[in-house]
Amino acid sequence: DVQLVESGGGPVQAGGSLRLSCKVSGFPSSNVCMAWFRQIPGQEREGVAVVDADDISMYAESVKGRFIVSRDKADNTLYLQMNELKPEDTGMYYCAADLWPRRCAQMIPSDFGSWGQGTQVTVS
Repeated sequence: DVQLVESGGGPVQAGGSLRLSCKVSGFPSSNVCMAWFRQIPGQEREGVAVVDADDISMYAESVKGRFIVSRDKADNTLYLQMNELKPEDTGMYYCAADLWPRRCAQMIPSDFGSWGQGTQVTVS
């Protein structure tokens, strides 16, 4: 079964850092499009960072230069290193997989068929 399990969220002060993890099982995450999304209550889910099957990463403008997406192929885990956190980074963060990517870089939520349960990040 495909399963994605996020961890690493929590409260943090503005300017601080967090590292989110997404443990993947059921498929090799290195071969597909993997992304991090975040959602604030009442708002649509937005793509934050994505890495494609060629290990090319792309970021939302709001996080460029502060967030880094990476993956450990041996451990089948996706990471999101978040630095210089701002209050507007607060939200529920989800990792997601698009197993048959066509437009990975666009981070369109409906393209991603597998999702984790989310981990809350609160920046104050």
